[in-house]
Parts: sequence; structure tokens; C-alpha cells
Amino acid sequence: MKNFKIFGALALISLLSLSLFSGCFNGKTQSTGTVYFYNCGDYIDENLLAKFEDETGIHVEYSTYDTNEIMYQKLKSTPGSYDLVIPSDYMIQKMLKEDMLEKLNFDNITNYDYIDDNFKNLAYDPTNEYSVPYMWGTIGIIYNPDIVKENVDSWNILWNEKYNNKQIIMFDSMRDTIAVALKKLGYSINSTNPDEINSATKELIKQKQSLSPLYYVDEVKDKMINEEAALATVWSGDANFIKSENPKLKYVIPKEGSNKWFDAMVIPKGANNKEEAEMLIDFLCDPENSKQNVDYIGYSTPNKEAYELLDDDIKNDKGSYPTKEVLDKCEVFIDLDNSLKLYDDAWMKVKTSN
Repeated sequence: MKNFKIFGALALISLLSLSLFSGCFNGKTQSTGTVYFYNCGDYIDENLLAKFEDETGIHVEYSTYDTNEIMYQKLKSTPGSYDLVIPSDYMIQKMLKEDMLEKLNFDNITNYDYIDDNFKNLAYDPTNEYSVPYMWGTIGIIYNPDIVKENVDSWNILWNEKYNNKQIIMFDSMRDTIAVALKKLGYSINSTNPDEINSATKELIKQKQSLSPLYYVDEVKDKMINEEAALATVWSGDANFIKSENPKLKYVIPKEGSNKWFDAMVIPKGANNKEEAEMLIDFLCDPENSKQNVDYIGYSTPNKEAYELLDDDIKNDKGSYPTKEVLDKCEVFIDLDNSLKLYDDAWMKVKTSN
């Protein structure tokens, strides 16, 4: 996940959904409920939330988190606190295993019909009962060609000592950064082989000790826009935003392959405002609203009608919508269950190394 610009949704909420709520205000059907919405930082056009409130009378109490793992721990420690969250694929799979999600009532989410079939029946929710796709994308490298003169087509360049002294930015995100090292070595991003994970850990420690990379999440955008670093690992939506602010910068998906990720809207178990949350999901799946959200965020949309509304330069951008050949080399994160401890231990070693 992260700062993007490619997807969103709107559409007048269906009469059936609205009939569940009472009142009339300025000719609009209104409600007086609240949706407690917990989302990754900078991952929605907040003007859409104001629009939703105006159209429905439902207040959105909005708060943000940095990573899937932070979100998961918050839901575990305070069940029932949130009505809508947007986790990534592997986290949805984990939450389903732990009975942390509510089944959705699609009578309240009629705009689900706009979701492209290519984004349904995916491994993290094979029966399409618990989630509605929000955004998708890849991870790759963004770089400044004024500084980086050689061809950038491999993860190996992030270990090039020419770019030491804080010229490289890595994800401050366990799965994403370890995935980069695993792919560099030719391994799966879902490896549970201790030897492979140990090798990836050693690569990251070597990089940290010899190049002093920075570890950032949202801060990467300003750093690259202001040309304060040479190369950075980024989510594809962040890359789109960065390039819109500094067009000279370039984004590539390395030849070794990468992560292809999906984020989706889900309702946590025990949510107190489930129907209102479903109305917000429906609103975000309306093509016009979805397109507005995509324009703001910068990620790729699973909404087929929203995609058709995008400018041609976006639809034809191979960073946002890569070729099948590129995507075939990418993997989707899966829930690693108990093997995740291997990654936790590896990440601790990387972050505490000098």
C-alpha cells in the first residue's frame, strides 16, 4: 500500500441501501450514523469523505496507520473500534484465518458490479464474501537519471556502493524490504526457508553497513521530489505521484520480478456500524468517485468503469498498468502464518545492525 493515485468510486447509493436509514435533508435521504474508518496514511482523497457525509448524513471518523502490521495489532487489541479498514492481500488472508472479518451484505454494495472480474476470486478471498478490491500495484525502484547514469533494471543497483551516504531509500516495512532482498537473490518473496531468509537478512545488513540507506515510508515522496536521494524503493502509486511532481524521475520494475499487491476494503468483526460502512464501500466503488480517488492516490484501479474514465496517458503508463510479461514475474504476498516469526527475527536484525 501507500501514497497513490489510481482508483476510487462513487455512485448514488441504491434505494434499498438508503431505505435502511432514516430522515430527509435538503431533498436527500439522510442518516445520522458514524463510520469509524481506519486507513493507511495518504490513501484516499479526503474530499470524498466530505462528499459522502454531505450525501448521506453519515459522519466518517477517519484515522490512519503506517503498516498492515500496525493496523492488525490495533484491531487485535481494540476489537469493535473500527467499521472499515483497507488491508493488503496477505493481511486479509491472515485476518480471515483468525475470524476477524465480517461477511459483507452485497445488497448494500451494488456498485461491486463495476469491479473487474480479474480482481475477483483471488487467493486472499476466493469466494468474494469478505472484501471489495480498492487498489492494486507493484513495488519497484524510482531513480533520478541525472545522478544514476547506468541502466536501472535490477535490484542489484540498490547495493551499488557508488550511491552510499544516504542516497538510497528503502521501505521501512518488513515484508516489502525483505522481499526486495529475496528477489535480488532469486528467491520467492513468500519464502519460508530459513537459509534463504538468512541470506536476505545478510544482504540487507551488508547494504546498511556499507551504504547507510535511509528507511522511510511516506517521507520518500518529498525526498525524491526534492532530489535529496538517488534511488528509492517505492509502491507504484507513490512513483506516479513523485513523477507528477518531478517528471524527470523514472520508475522501473526490476527484471528479477517484484511484488504484485492488492488492497481491499473489509469490515472488522464486531463492527458497530456495518451497514453504514457498506454504504461507504458502495460510494467508493461508484466509477466517478473511484476515478477521483485514483487521480488523487495514483495507484492502479480494479474498477473497470473508473479505468475507462482515466486519461489515456495514465491508462497507457506501463508503470501503472504493466504488461502481462512483467506481471508474470511478480508474486502476491501470502500469509506466512507461524513462519512470519522468521521475518520478524530477520527484520529485528536488520534494523538493529550498525
